[in-house]
Formats: sequence, structure tokens, C-alpha cells
Amino acid sequence: MNENTFKERLKLFFIKNQRSSLRIRLFNFSLKLLSCFLYIVRVLLDDPTQGLGCKELNRSCSNQNYTPGTIDWSPIIWVNRSLPLWGLQVSVAVISLFETLLLSYLSYKGNIWEQILRIPFLLEIINAVPFIITIFWPVLRNLFIPVFLNCWLAKHALENMINDLHRAIQRTQSAMFNQVLILISTLLCLIFTCICGIQHLERAGNRLTLFDSLYFCIVTFSTVGFGDVTPKIWPSKLLVVIMICVALVVLPIQFEQLAYLWMERQKSGGNYSRYRAQTEKHVVLCVSSLKIDLLMDFLNEFYAHPRLQDYYVVILCPTEMDAQVRRVLQIPMWSQRVIYLQGSALKDQDLLRAKMDNAEACFILSSRCEVDRTAADHQTILRAWAVKDFAPNCPLYVQILKPENKFHIKFADHVVCEEEFKYAMLALNCICPATSTLITLLVHTSRGHTAPWEAFRQLTGTKQTLNRESQQSPEQWQKMYGRCSGNEVYHINLEESTFFAEYEGKSFTYASFHAHKKFGVCLIGVRKEDNKNILLNPGPRYIMSSTDICFYINITKEENSAFKKQEKHRKNHESKLSYHGASRLPVHSIIASMGTVAIDLQDTGCRGASGATLALPAEGGKEGRRPSIAPVLEVADSSLHTCDLLSDQSEDETTPSDDEVSAGFEYAKGYPPYSPYIGSSPTFCHLLHEKVPFCCLRLDKGCQHNYHEDAKAYGFKNKLIIVAAETAGNGLYNFIVPLRAYYRPKKELNPIVLLLDNPLDDLLRCGVTFAANMVVVDKESTMSAEEDYMADAKTIVNVQTLFRLFSSLSIITELTHPANMRFMQFRAKDCYSLALSKLEKKEREKGSNLAFMFRLPFAAGRVFSISMLDTLLYQSFVKDYMISITRLLLGLDTTPGSGFLCSMKITEEDLWIRTYARLYQKLCSSTGDIPIGVYRTESQKLTTSESQISISVEEWEDTKDTKEQFSCRGNHRNSTSSDQSDHPLLRRKSMQWARRLSRRAPRHSAKTAEKINQQRMNLYRRSERQELAELVKNRMKHLGLSPAGYDEMNDHQNTLSYILINPSPDTRLELNDIVYLIRPDPLTYVPNAGPSRKDSFCNTVGQDTREETQL
Repeated sequence: MNENTFKERLKLFFIKNQRSSLRIRLFNFSLKLLSCFLYIVRVLLDDPTQGLGCKELNRSCSNQNYTPGTIDWSPIIWVNRSLPLWGLQVSVAVISLFETLLLSYLSYKGNIWEQILRIPFLLEIINAVPFIITIFWPVLRNLFIPVFLNCWLAKHALENMINDLHRAIQRTQSAMFNQVLILISTLLCLIFTCICGIQHLERAGNRLTLFDSLYFCIVTFSTVGFGDVTPKIWPSKLLVVIMICVALVVLPIQFEQLAYLWMERQKSGGNYSRYRAQTEKHVVLCVSSLKIDLLMDFLNEFYAHPRLQDYYVVILCPTEMDAQVRRVLQIPMWSQRVIYLQGSALKDQDLLRAKMDNAEACFILSSRCEVDRTAADHQTILRAWAVKDFAPNCPLYVQILKPENKFHIKFADHVVCEEEFKYAMLALNCICPATSTLITLLVHTSRGHTAPWEAFRQLTGTKQTLNRESQQSPEQWQKMYGRCSGNEVYHINLEESTFFAEYEGKSFTYASFHAHKKFGVCLIGVRKEDNKNILLNPGPRYIMSSTDICFYINITKEENSAFKKQEKHRKNHESKLSYHGASRLPVHSIIASMGTVAIDLQDTGCRGASGATLALPAEGGKEGRRPSIAPVLEVADSSLHTCDLLSDQSEDETTPSDDEVSAGFEYAKGYPPYSPYIGSSPTFCHLLHEKVPFCCLRLDKGCQHNYHEDAKAYGFKNKLIIVAAETAGNGLYNFIVPLRAYYRPKKELNPIVLLLDNPLDDLLRCGVTFAANMVVVDKESTMSAEEDYMADAKTIVNVQTLFRLFSSLSIITELTHPANMRFMQFRAKDCYSLALSKLEKKEREKGSNLAFMFRLPFAAGRVFSISMLDTLLYQSFVKDYMISITRLLLGLDTTPGSGFLCSMKITEEDLWIRTYARLYQKLCSSTGDIPIGVYRTESQKLTTSESQISISVEEWEDTKDTKEQFSCRGNHRNSTSSDQSDHPLLRRKSMQWARRLSRRAPRHSAKTAEKINQQRMNLYRRSERQELAELVKNRMKHLGLSPAGYDEMNDHQNTLSYILINPSPDTRLELNDIVYLIRPDPLTYVPNAGPSRKDSFCNTVGQDTREETQL
């Protein structure tokens, strides 16, 4: 056999093959431990007083005591080793030496000295060769051999064995584990070497036992040093010095490496053990960069649900944990639940560390603060692909920024596209005020926040007495708003429900009305058992089935409510409220009257002044009789007509109105022929028959088709909706479609103006003075800033300028950070706003999820942050229907038979309804609408500020009142601001102009001088509001625009608005209340028998959609 071939085979078995090499190293490690064990046995059996070894050398040895200054070397050189023990030690030495020589031969690469001078090889020679010599020279059989040094060879074999073990099982070993193992083994080897060395050298001295030597080493290495056991001869003292020096050199190096690895592990977060993953439930959160706001929003919302308290959250982030996040995760409440791992979702090793394959869910969030949002989406897409590839069965919850990237992750279980929701919510804010606040409150787990109105009363300094009838007190709106904000959407099976089980076989509107009347819950939608689509308010023709899943709005879900416990008491109470009079009224009149009774509910809040019950209609004259409301039918009959909206919509569908002809628009209904991105939901909407040329879309420039250069020249019948954005992205499609949906009446369609830049001149040209709403979209280029919260600086200042210039304009603003809401409509000297700021701080200290909910801009729906909708994705883990319901409410999805969100305003003619319960009955019995909330606007008594004072110039013409008015003006300046910076630039310029004019003409006549002085005084005495109004008017005149539409005195700053979600049935309606409605799909009311205008219209629409149409 060829030698090379034989050597290669041996090398393959001893070195290259991982499993066989592991066995060889394990055998070698066992041999070294056996040799150390045999040494300890020899020490325990040895007696240094016998002087064995002298006989073999024919030496006379006598037992003699130790005297200082003399050393008897015989006990050190010779030991007592029995024959069986000697045989075992020789066998171990021969095997070890043979294995060492064989491995050295197989590892030889041409340099023999490299193999010989290795420390393990030298130790092997020292411990094995003397035993082999004693075989051939028996007289040396009792010679001392330092076998205890084999502990260092055992340490070396252990390290190699661990490396081979990890290679054999195909897993990467932990550097931390290896370093700890090396440190512990090094420390044990040092102590064992010192114990054996001191014990053997002291054979010629104190004759210490192994235990005494162990005691001495521990006391010495721990720097205690009692001094009761000490070495007596200089060799043992020298050994102690050597061992201490070695320990001072070796151990600090080991501890330093261990500390470095520990710090690195703290940064990377370590591992989530496989055992914990199999016995505990956890979810994984994948983010590009973890900010403290994002983390707290996720944790507060995730752990708000009782059944998620035992879950663990594993955060997988490629960046190092910052100081704020580290401090939060050290809090005991989070340190036991949250595990931070530094790693990438694109690496299988990091996904394995997070135990992604055992996770209950994986949340992948995009970084919205990136300058390039498309690049951020690309990173999110790759993370989603990597997780799906590694753990195909793990549910994915993905957040994406751009709608055109959504189709790449359509495999995910739940997807929230930021721009889709953002633009749809901003669009609905224009036609249904404060829709953004409504949706935000519904998707948050707000836990039924209630405002601390007593504390607020102390902050504002008001001394008004709180009572149930005091609707105008500054605390009352917070009480109602805070209580109603606790409403959320829940679901339950009909046959298992106490709320809805009795309505099986009844119509949907009947079930919704009576459930609200009895229990105060608002039934908004259903889902059939065999269908995945949710239907919002399917209408009175929908019959409830026992297998239906009911979706309702309530303070708490039915399982946690007290209605089940009080069902018997409620039935008895309702029987007492029944009418037992002798008058024989028609059945429908009795039902209608009973529908208006205010049922005794738990914590229903403030009741009306008329009491808890309403009197039945009298049979006498109609003058004193309250108008009755038709009953809600159990099953819809053929006499049920469509809602008013449908009749408004179907008016002359085929014949354009005079307004349309004059405006040159001819509308049709159909689906948009072109989709701006893959994955957009087709929506039936209003379209133009003919495609508008691209040149005609420019509002500020004329073309060959029209010569208009400003919005007023177009002569729009309805007020404008202005969208101020940085770019016209694909997400804007979701802003236009809800405003052009087929269920919007044509007469209410508002023109939409896209403003890509917003200097004052462009604002005036696009018709800001007569616009209904202005939507300010946060600019992508400003979302990234050196200081995170400064990302909204430009948007906030620009909106504040608009707020001061056009105080009557309804401005809807999108911000990046919700915390910056306090700067919207900022007034520094307003005591009411300062009190709200203190209230927000107290709410935040209490751990509120929505600490900013009492801020006036948020409550009124004038400010919105897309980050508030992050909780929509988090809630989908518990409520998998929330995204679908939100998309239906916003009009992003349209399901056949599902209703849509709209609103109606309470006018003076509607006040006879009086209460919310009667309104509920009126809507259900007439149009089939389901009310879900009220948007209320109240007058607000604010302290006087400089932005609210407006003094006309003509008042100063009377010279008799000059001093009095001037003193008022001086007092006002002292109460508002004493800084020169508070004076507007126009005022300073005007004063400089007046002074220069007076200096240039010192010799004018008395009349001229008096005129100049009067002009100067008028300019100085003008209020800031007048100066801003004059600035706008002058600019409009310069641009050739008529300033007639600019209303300078119409200031809405003295009002506050808020939302009441699912208020109690006895809530009183007020003038100008806006009621949120879920209106049934008008197409479901189209009669099946007989042709009609609606049928013919649908047929024409089907034909028109095949042709080219344009939004």
C-alpha cells in the first residue's frame, strides 16, 4: 500500500472527518481526565513518612523531622506508587504518547520544529516519557512525575472537542459560550495545578493534605489570606509566586475578552431559546430602526388585550439599541416580556435566533422617516420574502408605504398601505368632518378614557358648577368625548349573543335599532358563515341568520359586559315600562312611542332635561302632540322605498342638468378604465364621458381650450377642495375616488385642486378664499431630519401661516409625529390651550394610549398622523376584521351589498327628533341608515388674545375717544406680549414710512400735518388681524383677483368640535350636529321586476365603461 494513500486515510479518519475526529478528541479528553484522577488516587494513598524509593537505590533513609534551613529532597523526588496504579498510569501514558505522535505525524507540513516546540507536545513528552522509561528501568518506578499537568492538555482537548461538536451538528457555536468555557477551564487548571504543586512540594515541609492545599489556594487567590496555612520551604513559596504571576497575566486577558463579548451580546441581544419558543408564545417585530415612540405604541397596544399578557415580543432590528430604548426595556414590566435581537431578517441565522418558525406572528414595519420611501418599501418587501421563505406558516402583518409596491406582498395575511389609508382618510375628512379622529378612536384600545374634569377645572381657573345639565361648561365636552372614545368594534356569533340572538329571522335594521335601544350597542355589519366578505349595513332586506358573525360598536365586548348577569333584572324593568293604559291606540303608534323611551343603561352619561322617559302621544288635538316616528319593521316589505340619496342620485341620469351643461361637464357612472397601480380596488364612481386634455388640467395657465387662469374664473358651483402635496403620487388616486364615488350626489361633488407648491400667490389663484377645505399632506422630503420631531417643522409653520391669513378656512393637516399636534393652531397666550397641555401631560403620565386626544385640533379632526394607524395593524392580530372594516368605511374597498360612510347635518327642522334614540329609529324606519356617532361643535369662551382682537380704522376717527381707545390698546399690548418681535413687519414698515414722510415735509400746512398724523395713528393702531387682511387683499388686487370673497372677520377660533362615538340613546341632539351614518348600498334597492330609470342607467353604464372615460 502506498504510504501517501495510507497517510491520507489516517488523516481522513483522525482529522478531516468531523464525527470520527470528534470521537478521537473525546477519547483523548477522557484519557487526560483519567490520568489526573489516577494522580489524585496516588496522592491519597501515598505516605511521605515511609521514605519509599530509598530501598531501590540502596540508600539509608531515616525518618527525621524538618528543621529550618534544611530541605529533605527525598519526599519531593520519590513517591509511594503501588504496582497496579503504576501499571494503569503507564498504560495511559503509552496510549497518550502514541496518539500524540500519530497526530503530529499526520499534521506535519515540512517543519518538524513547529511540531516539537508546541506546548501541548512538550507537556505530553514530560508526562508520558518518564513512565515509559520506568518500564525498562524498574528502579525509577517510584520517581515523581508531574502528571497533574495533564489538566492543561485536557483543557486543550476540550476546546477542540467543542469546535468539532459544533461542526458535526452543523450549528454555529456561541462565542460567549466558548469564552466562558475557556475562562472556567483556565481558572480550574490554575487552581488544580497550584493545589497539586503546593501539596507535593510541602511533602518536605508542612506535609499538607490535598484539602489543606485547596484551602490555601482558595484563600490566596481570593486575596483574603488568613495566614493559618502557609508554605514553609522556598520551592513551594516560589511556586506560589509563579502561579500568582501567571494568574495576574492570564485571567485579566480572559476576563477582558469575556466582558467584550458580553457587551457585544448585549448589543446584539443574544438568542431566544428553542425551549422557550416551544413552551411559550411569542411574536416577532421586524423594523429597520427602532424608535422609542414606535416601540411604546406597539407595546401599549399589543398588551392592551387581556389574552396577550402571556406573549413575548422578540424585536429583530439591524441597528444597535439606542439609549432611550435600552432604558425602557430595563423597566421590569418590559424586561420580562421584550427581547431585543440585533440582526437582519434577511439572514437565516438571525431568523433562527428569533425562532421565527415557532412565532405566532411576524410584524414587519416600514421606516417612514426615510428620505427615499420607495427604497424603504423595497427593504420591507425583501424582509417579507425572507420571512415567508424561512417560516411559510408564520402569519405576516406587513406595513407598506407606497401603494404601487403592495402587490409584491399580496401573500401576507394582513397588509396596511400607508398612502392608501392616508389619502382616503383625508378625503373623507372633507365630506365627513373628523373622519380621521373617528377611525383613530375606533382602532385604538383606548380603555374608555375619561377626562379628569375636576383637575382641568382647577387648571383653567373656572369656578362653574358641574351638573348634568351644564352642557356649556368647559369640562362637559371632555366628559362626554372621553367616555365615548372608549367605544371599539367587536364581533360575536349571533346564536351565542345575548345582544342579537333574539333577532334571528329579523331584518338587519330592526336588529340594529332594537339592540341599540335595549343595550346601547350599535350593530354595524355582518358576515355570513360561508363568505369572507364583511357587509356594513346590508340594509333592511338582509335577514339575520343564526350563523352570522355580528360586528358592533360598544364600550366593551359582550363577553365582558354586565348585561348577561342583569338580563333577568332588565326584563322585569322593561315590563314595568310597558304601556298599560286603557286607550286603544294603534299597534304601530305604541311601538313607535316605545322606541323613544330612554332605557336605563349603565354609565350612559348625561340625560336630557325632559327626564328618563317620554310621554306617549295624546289622542287629543295634534297641536300638543309630538310628531310620531314610524316603527322599524321586522322584515322589509315591498312598500319600502330607497333612501333619499338614491332619489337624489338617480335624478335625470340620462339628461344632464342645466348646471352641468353650463359647466361643460357630462357625468356618467362606471369603473375607472385605468388603474394607477396594481392592487387598487375598483370603485364605481362618477366619470366624464370625454377625456379631458392634459393641458386643461393646469388651473393657473390657459390653453387653446379655455383661457381661465384662476379658480374663480371657472365659476364652480360647489366650494373647492385644495390638496397641498409635494408630488402627485399614485396614492392621490385614493383621495379622488372616495370623493367621486357613485353614491355621492352629483350636486355635492366638489372640485379638487392639487397644489404642488403653496406660495401666497398660488394659494390665491387656486381659490383658497372660497375653498371648503384645504388638505396639507406632509412632504416626504421633510420627513427625515437630524432631530426626529423636527420633521414636521416646515408643515407646522406653513399651516400656522395659513391659519393666521385665512382663519375661516378649514385646514386638515397630516403630521409625521402625533406629539407635534400641540403646535397646530398654536396660541402662546391662550390659558385654555395651556390647561389642555397640562392635561395631556397628566394623561401621558397615567399611561394613556391617546394622551393627545383632548387636544382641540385632534378632537375636531383638523390634524392627523398616519402613525396613529399603526395600531390598526397591531389590532389585526386579535381582530382580524379591523382592516377590512376600516377599508370599507374609508371607501378603499367596495363589496356588493355593503354600505358606505356618509354624514348628515341636523338643522332646525330636524330638532323635533330631540334625542339620538329617536334619530336612530327615524333613520332605520325611513332610509335604513345606521348612525354610529355625532360630530358636535360648541362655542368656546377663550381668553382675549391678539389674534382675536379686530379694531376698525373708522373707530379712531372720533378724536374724543382717542385717549380711551389708546389706553385699551396699551393694556392689550401689555397683556399679550411685550417683545418687539410680536410686532408684525408691516406695522414697522408703516411706522418707518410715516416718520420719513413727516421728516421730508416739515413745513406742511396744519391741515396736511393733521392728515399725516391721522394716517400714522391709524396705521399704528391697526390690529394684526387687519394687517393680515390688508396684506391678502392687496396681493389679490395685484394679481387681478377680486377681494370680494375674502371674509376677513369670519373667525372660527372661538369654537371647539369633538366626536361622540355611539352616544347613549338619550343624548340630546343640538343644532348643527353632524351625524355619521352607514348608508346601505343604493344598488341593492333596485327593483328586480319591471324596467326603471335605475335599470336603464345601469345598462348604459355597462356600455359606457367599455369606452374611454376619465375621472
